[in-house]
Amino acid sequence: MQNLLLLLFSLAGGLTLSGIVANIYRLLAKTKPQTRAATYAYYGVMLFAGPSVLLNNSTRSFRKKECGRAAYGFALSLAAYWSFMLGAVLLKVAI
Repeated sequence: MQNLLLLLFSLAGGLTLSGIVANIYRLLAKTKPQTRAATYAYYGVMLFAGPSVLLNNSTRSFRKKECGRAAYGFALSLAAYWSFMLGAVLLKVAI
């Protein structure tokens, strides 16, 4: 039972961190990166913001009927795993 709670807490923590980073980036960067340094910074931010962005984009595509159930399920599982890994690192740093 403790392992299940740790898994869920890690998943929720990673998704929360991802959402916070994604929204801060959206507030600060209004346009796409123009320089090479800005592009590298964007990739660095997307390491942390990726699950939230992937979840939002895949849900939008699924609602517009631009992707099938299998692709949507794959995107959700990838975002969940990515969130879990972020949360695991976050818990490791916190403890």
